[in-house]
Formats: sequence, structure tokens, C-alpha cells
Amino acid sequence: MSRLAAKFEELSKSGRKALIPFITAGDPYPEFTVPMMHAMVEAGVDVIELGVPFSDPMADGPVIQRASERALAHKMSLRRTLAIAMEFRRTNQHTPVVLMGYLNPIEAMGYEEFANATARAEVDGILTVDLPPEEGEHCAALLKARDIDPIFLLAPNSSEERIRLMDAIGSGYLYYVSLKGVTGAGHLDTANVKAKLEQLRANTNLPVAIGFGVKDAETAKTIAALGDGVVIGSALISKIEANLDTPAQAKQEIIELLASMRLAMDSNGA
Repeated sequence: MSRLAAKFEELSKSGRKALIPFITAGDPYPEFTVPMMHAMVEAGVDVIELGVPFSDPMADGPVIQRASERALAHKMSLRRTLAIAMEFRRTNQHTPVVLMGYLNPIEAMGYEEFANATARAEVDGILTVDLPPEEGEHCAALLKARDIDPIFLLAPNSSEERIRLMDAIGSGYLYYVSLKGVTGAGHLDTANVKAKLEQLRANTNLPVAIGFGVKDAETAKTIAALGDGVVIGSALISKIEANLDTPAQAKQEIIELLASMRLAMDSNGA
């Protein structure tokens, strides 16, 4: 059983939902990331999505685009992101780490070399924004052969046929993009999310994590009641951006926000 599958099974048995933060590797500087990952675990997160900096992050809004720019200014790359994941894993063997990024750096490395490097770094899942399931079967097979979960993005307009395809090729969890547009945009319509989740449940047995538009503890609590996990990204990156000269303050604000979300999410089952 993969580390991700074990984590979601553990959460399901305890009646809890996964809190999944996203940060960009190397933002605001490379030495910040591993201590931040450990601090997030202490704050109660269950899975960490680690963004691979990319020069053309088409699915991301301005906040995460600027995070990539800051990281790239420090010469961050896919290989250096894997090195960060490996460093985190030296002292944490239980928290799943998912790399989230774009296809170009993977293709430049080569699928098989990427799969081997990801396995060496003990990464648990790969979410490639611009690799649809229709074109991702080869890469997914290489990852699964190394006990790494390929994770796919579901949109509000995803058909039942496409959901079943992602269920067949993917593993770990499905990431439901609850808003049309880029990360950090718009306002969540919980009624629409609830209706879509009913369709998803009918076509997959995989856990469903919900992201895009989650900004605070109250939103996290509402979304946690609908899905199996809550993903928060832009709201965390905003705290880094607001405290570029005081990274310790950014770290503290991120910890406080995640701890408040953990408390709110757990209160659903109280």
C-alpha cells in the first residue's frame, strides 16, 4: 500500500479529512522549504504538495506565478526540488509528499529517469497539471511500477467517462478543481461542489481532494464536509509574499492558518 493510500485509509477510519497545503519549492529561497514542510506537519497537515517551479505556470494565478519566479531566481529546478523532498524524507517517513508541476521539465529529464529519481527521493505522488489521462498512461505506468501515485486534475465540467478514465489510470487521490480559472481566483460555490462530488463518488473509489478557492478555516471546514481532503495554496503563498523580508513571520502566519484550518476541519466530526 502506498503512503498516500495508507494516509487516506487512516484518516477515513478516524473520521477525519486530509489537510493538504501547497508551497513552491525554493520560495522565497531554497533553505526555507524543508523547515517549512516540517513546521506544517507539526501544525497538523496530512499530505504536502510541493510545487516544482516553472517559467510558464499556465494554470496558476499571479500569486503562485510570482512564487515560481522567486524560486527560479535561486536556480531552482526539478532536480533541486527532488533534492528538497529527499532532505525532508530523511527525518520524516510518514507524511506523503506530492510533486505538483508541469510536463516540460519531466520530458526534458525523460520519463524513466524522472520515475527513477522520484523513487529515490521517496516522493509519493506526481500531479502534472498539463498531462491529461488520455496522454498520461505511459508515465503513469512507470510511476505505479515504483509505488508512486499518478494524480489527475478533475474540472467542474469533467464527464463521467473522463472521471472513470482518471480512476483507472490514476491512484492516490483525485484533485477536484472546484473553480473554473487559475489558482487563487474566484469564490467557491459549495452547492455546485456538492453536486459534482455526488457524480464523482458514483464513478470513482479514489479519495477526492478539493482545491482552488480555499482561503481560511471556515472555507476549509465547509469543503472538508464534502470531500476527503482540502488543498490550500495561494493563501499560504500570499503570506510568504507579504513577508519576504521577514521569512520567520511568514512561517509563523502559515502555521497559525493551517492550525486553525485543522481545528475547524476536525470540528465537523465533533
